Amino acid sequence: MSQELSSQHILAHALPVPAIKKLAGKRVVLASNSPRRRDILKTIGLAPDIIPSTFEEDLSPSSFADIHEYPVATASHKAVEVYERLLAEDPDNAPDLVIAADTVVLTHAQPSTSQTDYTLLPSIGQELLEKPKDKKDNLRMLMDLNGQVCEVVTGVTIAYPILTAPGYALRSIDERSLVYFADNPKHILQAYVDSGEGLDRAGGFAIQGMGGVLMRKVEGDYQNVVGFPMASFFKLLDDLVEEDDDFLSM
Repeated sequence: MSQELSSQHILAHALPVPAIKKLAGKRVVLASNSPRRRDILKTIGLAPDIIPSTFEEDLSPSSFADIHEYPVATASHKAVEVYERLLAEDPDNAPDLVIAADTVVLTHAQPSTSQTDYTLLPSIGQELLEKPKDKKDNLRMLMDLNGQVCEVVTGVTIAYPILTAPGYALRSIDERSLVYFADNPKHILQAYVDSGEGLDRAGGFAIQGMGGVLMRKVEGDYQNVVGFPMASFFKLLDDLVEEDDDFLSM
């Protein structure tokens, strides 16, 4: 890695593109304790400080006209909570970039080949799945997903300093991937539930682990299903550098 990119948050294999160069010497924070998100960021050469958000994640999904806005709103609250807390704790060491994310699973997604919007199909309801409460709830989720198509949605928000009030800006994206479940016999679903792997995962499964045996295919960003849309996040940083000369310049 060149001396120009030398930074505790930039790894040796990071691509020397403008967005990464701007992060050199900056404080980068991931507002999550997720090892999956940490590892995905490491893939593109980022090693942020890990400071989980204390936001309660108590937003009501029913309050959103478009359910895809729900994980984006949750990610935004996480980013703001961490940014404001770190700024209050040490104004001289405020973060330059806070990255927050939230992933949810929506049942009964329409296949990508379908042109029919669900608003035209009122008899088909999409349920939002977050982490199961227990193994019984995990089995219920998997039975509902079994042999079906679900939509994995990750909202990502970044917070960064600006000169005008409130002192930071937010930019958000949402990434959507389709996961096609195989038609699994119940004893396989039960064995997976008993493994405990899905208990701390949205939708009750981990596609990068043993949960991969339950799937037929993925359409869209695989990393998004794991928990963080690497390509879209990288593009977001690149777009911000292109659009805003002051981005990460404070």
